[in-house]
Amino acid sequence: MIPYVLLAIVVLAAVTRAASRRRVERTVASRLPVGADGIVPGAGPIELLVSGSREAVLLIHGFGDSPDTLRFLAADLHARGFSVYAPLLPGHGRTLEAFRSSAHGAWLNAARDAYANVSARYERVGVVGLSMGGALAVLVAADQTQVAALALLAPYIETPRSLRWFARAAPAAGIVMPYFGRGVGNPRSILDPEERARSLGYGASTPRLLAELDALAAAARAALGRVHAPTLYVQSREDNRLTVKAAEDTFAAIGAPVKRLEWVSGSGHVITVDYARERVGELVASWMTDHLRAPSGAPIQS
Repeated sequence: MIPYVLLAIVVLAAVTRAASRRRVERTVASRLPVGADGIVPGAGPIELLVSGSREAVLLIHGFGDSPDTLRFLAADLHARGFSVYAPLLPGHGRTLEAFRSSAHGAWLNAARDAYANVSARYERVGVVGLSMGGALAVLVAADQTQVAALALLAPYIETPRSLRWFARAAPAAGIVMPYFGRGVGNPRSILDPEERARSLGYGASTPRLLAELDALAAAARAALGRVHAPTLYVQSREDNRLTVKAAEDTFAAIGAPVKRLEWVSGSGHVITVDYARERVGELVASWMTDHLRAPSGAPIQS
């Protein structure tokens, strides 16, 4: 009798897991249908060129998101005369199934390739990373000493203890939990209702992907001391993902002799599209102007 009960439980769990997986995938597919090119309309790469420009800025988006979260910042930088590039990372801006099969190694390789492509065409290049893109930006800047300026926007580097625990439990969690999240965004991540409604983020992840995110953050933490490019760090005091202490710890570990920590208020985690976006754009554009266009060898104080 007991084996039959156990078998029934296993079958019920499998059926429930499959139903949950289909429900989340249908939600995301309905909210974010892909175009003929396999990319969600509006989620593609950003490329804004300035003829004759010698300086460019590479923008790197966050986990489960797309370059769309960087469109305001890209426009601000372009208006200052910079050529701007924001690649779409592997698995992002497509289907949830594509995201599910991606990994942090592919994201990092894409960021490195994007930097190599931009730096081959411009004399001076700055790098900006948002959330997980901040971890990628740190790893690029740690390896590429010619990065002229760095901006970390709510960088996902000093991760919450709960995520680290969940990452360790990912293999077991994946058996019973196909997705973490329901396929809609966290309302606390973007407080502006209009921007939250138009968000192109998946709003769902798998336990394995959270483990990938944690591994990437750990690599970035280990690389902070090797960052020497002038570094701007910006975070909202109301960030729902990262604490004030996390920001202070990350900032303290950055090896750059020139660095600055700036706080904004009234926004969630995705500060580039939330209520503080104008202030964020002003801070980043000014930082890039000061450090990408500084006379060679001229010192700039933080």
